[in-house]
Amino acid sequence: MIYICGGKYIRLYSILYARLIFSIFRPAPTPLSREKPQSPVPSGTAGPVREIIFRFRVKSYILTFADMKRIDFSKYQGAGNDFVLIDARAADPELTRDEVRRLCDRRFGIGADGLMTLENDPAGTDFYMRYYNSDGGESTMCGNGGRCIALFARHLGIGGRTERFRSSDGIHEAERLGDGQWKLKMIDVAQVRPLGDGRSWFVFTGSPHYVEFTDDVAQVDVAVRGAEIRRRAEFAAAGGTNVNFVQVLEPGRIRVRTFERGVEAETLACGTGVTAAVLATHRTRQPECRDFTVEAMGGILGVKFATRPDGSFSDIFLTGPAERVFTGRIEL
Repeated sequence: MIYICGGKYIRLYSILYARLIFSIFRPAPTPLSREKPQSPVPSGTAGPVREIIFRFRVKSYILTFADMKRIDFSKYQGAGNDFVLIDARAADPELTRDEVRRLCDRRFGIGADGLMTLENDPAGTDFYMRYYNSDGGESTMCGNGGRCIALFARHLGIGGRTERFRSSDGIHEAERLGDGQWKLKMIDVAQVRPLGDGRSWFVFTGSPHYVEFTDDVAQVDVAVRGAEIRRRAEFAAAGGTNVNFVQVLEPGRIRVRTFERGVEAETLACGTGVTAAVLATHRTRQPECRDFTVEAMGGILGVKFATRPDGSFSDIFLTGPAERVFTGRIEL
């Protein structure tokens, strides 16, 4: 059962209560024939039997409610990359892998590319961001998710001018720019590693990413090629890889499509993916550019960075939208 504020589907407890009251107190059917209806209960015992049935039904409903796990959630999206967010500071929802998968299911749940819990951070930052893919498994950093959880924290009254939080890959800072845009500081990146074929590269930007350049990303069968590359043996140590196909449009502007592991499908945008694509483009094709605009399927993202003499990257900032779509409660 899902309760949604701001959405068009609303289901309330009153429906269940109405069914309960109707089932308990519904009047006996009026006979349509002249024959006297036969009582299923021997004379003199109807009252006690009705009371037993009443108690049994009420107890059944109470037990059903008691067994349900009620979770308050919010849904956010950044450039079409959408997430379920849960405030877990007061209590751990203790979600199983199957429950995460169900919450992210677009037909039987809320629907999302991933799920995040906002938790207290013993290290002293504003909060800890824990990320789960839609397949139910806990995963690594998500750039679009980082902007969304920063906005979620702001809605919860956490932080100040900026949000400083920790995730699986380290500490991040997020700043609201206005007009729905957020700037997220990513971790430093040590290298862009060539894979030996002259057109593909591997970059770790908080999550593992394969980057391949192509003349026209619109012609790439992302579902087929992405699934094949994602599970190659060379990426097994990283738990598989995300796969990005990149088209260079002009100086400082690229187009990217991404197949995400854990979602096992193309997503409308991937923040760590476009960051990896930008760094690979700078290293191999546009060494003079350090400020890129990226066209993703779900919108426009920006990536700025600095370089060090040893070839590594620092001060990497991912810019893009973050939006609260709706809030609600779900029972599992």
